[in-house]
Amino acid sequence: MRDKILLVDDDNELRSEFCDCFDEYDIVEAARGEDALALLKKPNEIGLVVLDFKMPGMDGLTVLEHIKRLDPEKRVVMITGYSSKDVAIKALRGKADNYIEKPFDVEKTRAILESELSAKRGDGDLDSMDKERKVKRVKEFIERNCFKKVTLADAAGAVCLSPKYLSRIFRECAGTGFNDYKLGVKMREAGTLLSGTGLTVEQISAKLGYENAESFIRQFKKIAGSTPSRYRARAARKKPPPRAGKRR
Repeated sequence: MRDKILLVDDDNELRSEFCDCFDEYDIVEAARGEDALALLKKPNEIGLVVLDFKMPGMDGLTVLEHIKRLDPEKRVVMITGYSSKDVAIKALRGKADNYIEKPFDVEKTRAILESELSAKRGDGDLDSMDKERKVKRVKEFIERNCFKKVTLADAAGAVCLSPKYLSRIFRECAGTGFNDYKLGVKMREAGTLLSGTGLTVEQISAKLGYENAESFIRQFKKIAGSTPSRYRARAARKKPPPRAGKRR
């Protein structure tokens, strides 16, 4: 199940860009503080609120105060466009858990989101994690993003490590290289799509981020030992026939 984030910002373009950049999460949008509070008062599974500091109507700090009264444990990250330490300090004094600045740096923002969601799940912050737990987080990151082109740098940013160090500890802990693990995840997902959907090989290839189907077919055959078409046919033969309805 994907982590759920509530994004509160009156800027439509920023919300759209944020959703595109972080589509590994389930993002709920609100353009006003009042709308966000209405959502949070209902039963929800929101693990993190990303909240703009300056909005029309109820400002971010006021919304933050209401959120913390509703649920003191709710994690909140403030957004500020002022690049000012004073704004950040005011947000943190208002019991925000962290802050990001506009325009946001994707890798830094991802690291903050991962850190706060990790704290919400009870994993502890990234600094306190040993290398095994960080590698486990990277595996989860790869699996959540199997339909995207995830680079070693992307994954390293999510756990606040250098790509070189992550590459070394990933092999130590996972027993395989980062790229090989990522490929394995993609091919497992391809197998699921081949056996469980009517998508064509070309559509599955595109969904998994391949620029051409030939590359996908070649890698799938190397990992699975058969072409995608043969894999699908074999899976279809193994499926039990549909049960006949009862006669009246």
